[in-house]
Amino acid sequence: MDYINNTPVASLIFVFTIITSIYAFNDHGLFGKFMLHPYSVSRRHKVYTLITSGLIHADWMHLIFNMMTFFFFAFRLEAMIGSWQFGLLYFLGLILSDIPSVLKHKDDMWYNSLGASGAISAVLFSFILFDPMSKMMIFPLPIPIWAWLFGLLYLAYCWQMSKRSQDNINHDAHFFGALTGMIVTVLLVPGIIPNFIARLTGNG
Repeated sequence: MDYINNTPVASLIFVFTIITSIYAFNDHGLFGKFMLHPYSVSRRHKVYTLITSGLIHADWMHLIFNMMTFFFFAFRLEAMIGSWQFGLLYFLGLILSDIPSVLKHKDDMWYNSLGASGAISAVLFSFILFDPMSKMMIFPLPIPIWAWLFGLLYLAYCWQMSKRSQDNINHDAHFFGALTGMIVTVLLVPGIIPNFIARLTGNG
């Protein structure tokens, strides 16, 4: 009950995303309707999939990885930033992280994308602005590293992998979701940049 009372928006998103993802595993019709299809969206069809694509996942590993990251950071972030601010950041991260993919693949009939990774990147990078000296793990490094360093390595990795386009992961959504999270946080939270600098330099 503490989660529901203290972080209602993150609780609702967490539960609803798990339910819709599991349901979609067994309903290919819903899976197809919810998936982002840039070709259609760029022609003003299925625009709603900018949101619904974040409610489904490709498989169990995709869902578990995203929801674990959400669990570790989203509830803490909502407690720090406020409920409506968290909701706004999450859904802007969901939508704006997909816009570059729509523009990039607007003529690619066979390209689809799904998952909440863009919004979760927004959550993660908003959290980093609040606590850049917290420790995070990044595969394959065996030791935790500072959150600010994790952020830099993550952005560099996403940028490079996006240019290669050699896998089925939407690295553009990760990259632009992260940027959205930082920009929205700066706009919503007065003093977040001085806070970030103070914590980074050990004065906060």
